[in-house]
Amino acid sequence: MYQHILVPVDGSTTSDRALQEAIRIARQQSAQLELVHVVEDMPLLDSGSYINYAEMQETLRSSGKKVLAHAQMVAQLAGLDAEINLLEAHGERIPSVIVEEAGHWPADLIVIGTHGRSGFSRVLFGSVAEGVVRTAHIPVLLIRGA
Repeated sequence: MYQHILVPVDGSTTSDRALQEAIRIARQQSAQLELVHVVEDMPLLDSGSYINYAEMQETLRSSGKKVLAHAQMVAQLAGLDAEINLLEAHGERIPSVIVEEAGHWPADLIVIGTHGRSGFSRVLFGSVAEGVVRTAHIPVLLIRGA
C-alpha cells in the first residue's frame, strides 16, 4: 500500500500520462502526491557570449513553476490535493535530485513517464526515468508515452 507518491513532471504528454496514473493509484489508496519539477543548470558555453545566464535560469524556473501549477490543477480537478516542489539540480544529475527528494519527503513510490527512446536517441538524450530506476531504493512505476 502506497501512502506517498512522488511524480516528476516536465509538461510532456508522457509526464501527463504518468500523472494520471499516479492520481488513479492515489485515489485507490488514499495516498498523498508530491509533484516535482527539476530545473537543470545551463552550462556556460562561452564566457564571452551575450547570453544572460541569470535570466535564462529564471526563465527555466518560471517555466517549471507553470508546469507544476498545471499538474497541481489536474490533481485538484481529480479531487486530490498535491504538494508541489520546484527543485534545482545545482550540478547534480536530474535522476539523483529526484531520488534524493523521494527519500527526503519520504515517498514510497515514484511514478515517472518514460519516452521509450532507444539506440542513438537514448545515448544522445539519456533517460531520466532509467537513471531513477537504477538509483531509487523504492518502487518506480514507469509509464510509457503513447
